[in-house]
Amino acid sequence: MNLSARERSYASPLGMVTQEPNLTMLVGYLQSMRARILSEPGAHVLRFSRSHLDEVRSAFARTIRQGEGRLHRLCALACRSFLRTSPYELSSVVIGEVEHSGERFTLVQKLELDELFAHTDLDLGNRQLQRLRFADQGSFRRALLVANFVEYQPEDSNSLGVHKLISRIKAEEEIWNKVVDEIFDLDALVQRDKQLRHMSRYIKDIFGVKIVVAEREAVRACQRHLAGWRWSQEELAELNVPYEPGTYQLEFLEVKDYLSNKSSKGSGWRALKSVVRWWDTTFEIQVQSLRNYFQERERLTRESHAGFKARREQLRNQVAQVLPLFGFYRSLLRWLFLSPGEPAPSYPSVSIELTD
Repeated sequence: MNLSARERSYASPLGMVTQEPNLTMLVGYLQSMRARILSEPGAHVLRFSRSHLDEVRSAFARTIRQGEGRLHRLCALACRSFLRTSPYELSSVVIGEVEHSGERFTLVQKLELDELFAHTDLDLGNRQLQRLRFADQGSFRRALLVANFVEYQPEDSNSLGVHKLISRIKAEEEIWNKVVDEIFDLDALVQRDKQLRHMSRYIKDIFGVKIVVAEREAVRACQRHLAGWRWSQEELAELNVPYEPGTYQLEFLEVKDYLSNKSSKGSGWRALKSVVRWWDTTFEIQVQSLRNYFQERERLTRESHAGFKARREQLRNQVAQVLPLFGFYRSLLRWLFLSPGEPAPSYPSVSIELTD
């Protein structure tokens, strides 16, 4: 397999998202230990430094905060490219689920651009839900966060028929699940046929933008338009973005066409999906028709939104039964990054050593 210089520079599955050395080093170490444990019978020791893990956690948080800030600036620039001087409205959209009953609901709160830049999406979502309690059989129940995203809604019609832009960021637990998927090449394990297979080992969809257009016929026109985006030094400076080759235009890494019935996913989801590089950060951009977007939102609002995640989770559990080390790695990353106060996971012939 021949990889480009750019692809070779991505040392870990997270390499398309961050070049933080501590984070890259840890994922690379886990990759090499996976290969050693599977190929060499006998005892193995996973060694971690508490101080290094603290640095890795800080690096990961820094990566997410930085990527989120760049995501929102990219969306603001996209609105200017699509809408020119036409105004648009910002909203934080939260899909919640009532504890115990499982009933789902949607909350929408207007935002200012400065407020968006000052808070993370997760903060915006949780801040709305923390104020709510729901009466249920004599008790008051909390609301749990199912999904949250930011919408950019034009106030006037436009020539490209852009209805809205939506930005979203993957949940932290799902990011680490995907790291394990890529370390073990999960899709190859289940013999899933993938287009552009040489790119599949890299995690590319942590930061995403969805562009919703009025008609299906406008999807390709919109895709051509965004491929030609160029921003001036003045436009970038207004959003505190440096003017350099990696910021005044998008670099397209891959494009996948899911518009036709033949190429669409089994759920009926149809879109053009691109992976782009902008300001040293990788983004997934989807262009989708309004009709298909509403079908997707209906599935999201219903409990069936959990369907894909549940199928993916079931697949992971099945792989873990066949390859127990896969399940151990999932537990290991969850312990390292999400629940460090809990007991460490265990695996036959593997011990974990923590030093200061």
